[in-house]
Amino acid sequence: MSDSKSIKSLVLVVGAGASKEANLPTGAELKHKIATALDVRFKGYEMERGDDIVAQALNILTRNQGRPQDINAYIQTSRLIASAMPQAQSIDNFIDSHKKDPRIAQCGKLAITRCILSAETHSLMMVDRSNIYNKINFTSLEPTWFNAFFQLIVENRDHEELPERLSKLAVISFNYDRCIEHFLHSSFQNYYGISSEQATALMSNLEIYHPYGTVGALPWVSQAQRIDYGGAPHSQQLLELSNNIRTFTEGTDAKSSDIVAIRNVIQTAKRVVFLGFAFHQLNLELLYERPSAPRSARACPVYATAVGISESDAHIIRNELHTVGGHELNQIFLRRDLKSGDLFREYWRSLSLG
Repeated sequence: MSDSKSIKSLVLVVGAGASKEANLPTGAELKHKIATALDVRFKGYEMERGDDIVAQALNILTRNQGRPQDINAYIQTSRLIASAMPQAQSIDNFIDSHKKDPRIAQCGKLAITRCILSAETHSLMMVDRSNIYNKINFTSLEPTWFNAFFQLIVENRDHEELPERLSKLAVISFNYDRCIEHFLHSSFQNYYGISSEQATALMSNLEIYHPYGTVGALPWVSQAQRIDYGGAPHSQQLLELSNNIRTFTEGTDAKSSDIVAIRNVIQTAKRVVFLGFAFHQLNLELLYERPSAPRSARACPVYATAVGISESDAHIIRNELHTVGGHELNQIFLRRDLKSGDLFREYWRSLSLG
């Protein structure tokens, strides 16, 4: 968010496993949801399977292109994605494997947007907007890393001192959801008793990057392409919001993405924390530009959750973080036994912002 080029004391790299603590889907669960949404089937004129909003958005897309007859081609593409999801490592990998087919990207982006917004609705952070006084149930989120991160930020600081502290942080989220922004913005209001406008001003000091984009801007962030957390888009809105999603190729295009800033932030950070990150090769390549020769080791400790990653793969990941990222091997703490919230509690003093 900020244009600050200062060296960060702490950089968080967030994957789908981290959002799972707030009841958002893991990468594998998202694949299943996308497959269900894109398995579009009709019986006569009645829709039998698939997501009706996605199907309507595809209808609008083909009409806008002046080729309404192409709807059948898009339906076939949707079914192709649905049938291939069990084989794909992730939806991002699948889209990248079909980078020459724009229909794959368009259908995939529509399904991602639809499924993530729906998942936000069912997350622990959803707020019933029928009453303006309703707020996040912070008690349900107390055991999560979101709350631990917030505690780290506000430790021994009043809200007037937070801009400086937030400027020492950066978040690189590979997730399409807006959990982090939504939680922190609401938490500052609840904890300090400040207004939404004051919380927005605070958030402007925190750099948050989404290499693959998001499902839209929260209303307090921007008036363009905005939608409430967990909002229910109509078909035209879904089509517009899906343009915020980026493929791997788009995310690594220096002309249209934040990749230069992202790599600079992580290469100059004093400490890096990986939360719920699966260390897929595509994502590591996005974070760290592979050097022509091994990087000189630098004093930048790495703390990472690795739940579900095998011991042999964890060994390879450590070596990659050393050779590609330039991190000292004895300063890479890859924990296969800790979830995101537990990692904060285990290394609280190591992660302290002072």
